[in-house]
Amino acid sequence: MTVGTQLEQAIASVQSAAASMKTFALATQDTQAKQTFEQLAQALDSAAETLRQRQEYVKSQEPQYGDN
Repeated sequence: MTVGTQLEQAIASVQSAAASMKTFALATQDTQAKQTFEQLAQALDSAAETLRQRQEYVKSQEPQYGDN
């Protein structure tokens, strides 16, 4: 498995986790739980963006990455 493939999978996993937290936040009536889920979703969105930036860097450094 290439670094590029691993990054793609990591990004998808983090985005999925963020979506789950957003769904939980919408589904709960508990204000504290809602706030916690929203904070987790924001942290995961930030992590996904960091991974996307890393992915762009890898693409720029490893031309063969685009061939995957």
